[in-house]
Amino acid sequence: MTQPPPSAAGDPQRINYAEVLDFPTKRLILIGTLLSLFLAALDQTIVATSLPRIVKDLNGLNLYAWVTTAYLLASTALVPIYGKLSDIYGRRPVLMFGIVVFLLGSALCGAAGEPFLGGVFGGGMMELVVFRGLQGLGAAALTSVAFSIIADIFAPAERGRYQGLFGAVFGLSSVIGPLLGGFLTDHVSWRWVFYVNVPIGLIALTFIILKMPTLASGLKPKIDYLGALLIVLFSVPLLLALTFGADSANYGWTDPVVLGLFAVSAVALGLFLYVESRHESPILPLTLFHNPTFAWGVTARFFIGAAFLGAILFLSLYLVNVQGVSATAAGTATIPLTAGLIFGAIVSGQLASRLGYYKILIIVGLCLMMGGFLLLSTLNADTPYARVVLYMVVLGLGIGPALPLFNLAIQNAVKPWEIGVATSSGQFFQQMGSTIGTAVFGAVLSSVLASQITSNLKPVIASAPPALQAQLQSFSAPKSGNSGGQSTFDVAAAKASAATGIRKGFDATFQAISGAVGSGNISAVQALAQNPQLPEQLRTQLGTIPAQAIASEQGRAQILTGIRQGLTAAQTQTVQQTNTTLDKVARALKVSFANTVSRIYLISIFVALLALLAVLPMPNLRMPTRGKGEGEGGPQRAPVHVEI
Repeated sequence: MTQPPPSAAGDPQRINYAEVLDFPTKRLILIGTLLSLFLAALDQTIVATSLPRIVKDLNGLNLYAWVTTAYLLASTALVPIYGKLSDIYGRRPVLMFGIVVFLLGSALCGAAGEPFLGGVFGGGMMELVVFRGLQGLGAAALTSVAFSIIADIFAPAERGRYQGLFGAVFGLSSVIGPLLGGFLTDHVSWRWVFYVNVPIGLIALTFIILKMPTLASGLKPKIDYLGALLIVLFSVPLLLALTFGADSANYGWTDPVVLGLFAVSAVALGLFLYVESRHESPILPLTLFHNPTFAWGVTARFFIGAAFLGAILFLSLYLVNVQGVSATAAGTATIPLTAGLIFGAIVSGQLASRLGYYKILIIVGLCLMMGGFLLLSTLNADTPYARVVLYMVVLGLGIGPALPLFNLAIQNAVKPWEIGVATSSGQFFQQMGSTIGTAVFGAVLSSVLASQITSNLKPVIASAPPALQAQLQSFSAPKSGNSGGQSTFDVAAAKASAATGIRKGFDATFQAISGAVGSGNISAVQALAQNPQLPEQLRTQLGTIPAQAIASEQGRAQILTGIRQGLTAAQTQTVQQTNTTLDKVARALKVSFANTVSRIYLISIFVALLALLAVLPMPNLRMPTRGKGEGEGGPQRAPVHVEI
């Protein structure tokens, strides 16, 4: 363990807020902090359902992915920096700064493309991308500081109860976000997807201004500017490389741009480790890794981040393409998983506070997570939805304890002046795991889905009508492993389109035959009989028509009536055969998606196992139980008033 810096040891400015704040004040601080965290969590889910409308209004399909990427880059790279700054300057000013920046970014996002901005960044969609990056700058402060505040205002014996609430916020936002985003986009305006943050943020800011003390650690060291720059130069190119590498349609893993970004990231990481080992107050103290609880805890969170996001993204993929859930409803279809997650987060936090141990609860949660992934790996094209719901609940119960208990374990294992940087580092590792996991799983999706579709469509194509075989041969699997979703084949639309094409084809054939027969020229009729594109039975019928049969108007009418009846029967048969083939195509695609997702969940079991193996070496530290003072086992001092 590290020793306290001289400025922290015995510093009279350091206040034990867990003892001196009364509970009503703590409750108001908690409400404001939960609201600020809810803002950041909600913004990750509420925007997704409105993006198609935004792209249409701002005419920016080429920048579609960057609306999310810009936010992710900023919010991930700055998390450890804000954590360190909150240790130096206090949680309150950093959290207030984050809320103000986030609200400013939200207001500007809602105004993207409006004339009064004057196209300052070259257009509406580019403005939105830039302002989303600004939002991410603020969100990083919210997510990194919020979890640290729990450790500041509550004693170790009480933290578990409230950490569960913070974990539940993320689960709740994944349900409310898609619903609220869809409602606002459809009934008000997509701009209110961003404007809605403003009143919530102002309420949170009011609670924080009125009731939250500075929550300073007492540290007054020099700021590690070079370390802050290097961690940005490490994380941003790495995230960009992973994003571009997964986009095989435009880049791919061997693209020079992707390889160059990986190289920049690797060099920055080496320089970062060198600088951090020599700075008196580094952004990420490497000595923290001498603490086994921190070292193994952040390692486990890295793997949990990969498994957690993969679970959400690819479960939505399965629900849309196999269970037939609409893309808009895909977010709400995961409510059973969210319900399990919220229940697991809250109950595990309560149990940790009562029992005084967290390691066994984490292990139980990870075992449940592995069990949930194992169940989901059995998904197929015929799995009943009720069974999918059960599997989601099991997985949610397993993921739930991981969200609060790792923060609890890390915070209780480090010194008070390390809480901010330790907590934010755990969040940083989890977000990096999510990004890397998404890229890896996306690559698996692309390769496995392509081979599955090719394999499952092969017998369908072989038995398809000749006219349809050419279209099916050109069918290809999605090349990008995005979260996305929908199949590239809509069977209902394909049937309607095929029926229209068949009808037009038969109408054109009849018009050609009618013209030849109506001309009374037997040579024209016999020429049509040689056309290999016509059905064989029709060609035989045309070839046997005698010249005298089309010499009279009555004869021509009789012949055309017979041909019309034959063509109508042939058209009906062709449509039925085509529909049967298209149903087989839809089935093949469902099987392909189900097999691919089940393969991904098999890999997820291994990722969750790595998280479990990282937890096993963690010390099973005992926390003070309720009624004890902070770490001393004695009674708490009477609450006193603290100037804000």
